[in-house]
Amino acid sequence: MANRPTITDVATAAGVSVATVDRVLNGREKVREETARRVYDAARQIGYHAAPLIGQRLQSDVPEVRLGFVLHKEKQAFWQSVAAEVERAVHQATHIRGRCTVEFAVSQSPADFGRLMLGMRGRVDAIAASAVTHHEITDVVTQLRSDGIPTFAIFNDFAQGVRQSYVGLNNLKVGRIAASVIAMAAHRPGKLALFVGGYRWHGHELRETGYRSYFRESAPQFTVLDTLVNLETRQLTYEATLDLLQRHPDLRGIYCAGGGMEGAIAAVREARAPGEVILVVNEITPESRSALIDRYVTMVIATPLQVMFRDLVMLMSDAAQKGMTDLTGQHFLPATLILPESV
Repeated sequence: MANRPTITDVATAAGVSVATVDRVLNGREKVREETARRVYDAARQIGYHAAPLIGQRLQSDVPEVRLGFVLHKEKQAFWQSVAAEVERAVHQATHIRGRCTVEFAVSQSPADFGRLMLGMRGRVDAIAASAVTHHEITDVVTQLRSDGIPTFAIFNDFAQGVRQSYVGLNNLKVGRIAASVIAMAAHRPGKLALFVGGYRWHGHELRETGYRSYFRESAPQFTVLDTLVNLETRQLTYEATLDLLQRHPDLRGIYCAGGGMEGAIAAVREARAPGEVILVVNEITPESRSALIDRYVTMVIATPLQVMFRDLVMLMSDAAQKGMTDLTGQHFLPATLILPESV
């Protein structure tokens, strides 16, 4: 209890007087909204016990906005982390009283995503989805747009020109980053492999383009093999990686541009020594973290989820309240590069 933050600590953290914090906390006099939010953010960050009360006072004057999210692979650790960050970002938003609906598609098919997205009509004011790139999804987004519901593509872009915005990594750069690390870490020329989830993931296509263009331009001593489709499944990736390692003794590197990396990690663990094959994957999970520590994975390219969903909630709520714009856009986030020494 001796270290429990006090009202003085809140004032110091917010850069205001104790009297101002008292006015915000007790509603004695009107305080500028910007100042009140600064006090609330400071109270929440230092763990002040009355921070929820301040938040309630602030939210009584802000609009309610209902936000819907359609994700996939509900049982996977990464998507569980995504769902948790979504709920946290909506809950912590101070400019709205956010209401959050998260649903998971049972497969990657456009029909499953489209059904859930259309099913949110009347229940949400804006939608974000991790759907595949497909004309059925474009039709769904067009219907939602006609109903005044803005749609945001996350992680993978879809319905370009119709959806409101894409929020995620610059996937062309991600592919080039993966290639450059493999080229630097593999000290001998040889063959390289690349896995993508399928033919309908626009983000994977961009990563493949960046990957291949880097080697053509900067490291022609390597030969990039034909791209393999793993449907983002562990078992298929495992079997394909073992086959690659058997057929190509000079395989120097592997990049998993989408899901299924657990299978590649398991195969490399089984057939090669740490660092013998340079393996680059996306996103931190228990498996990729463990493989980094054991040096079977050379680098993880991760999406900064906390920043992503903070920005996304702001963009979605603005579109829901102020209306959609005719100019659709892209909101790129900086990739987080995680090496064994980072964990």
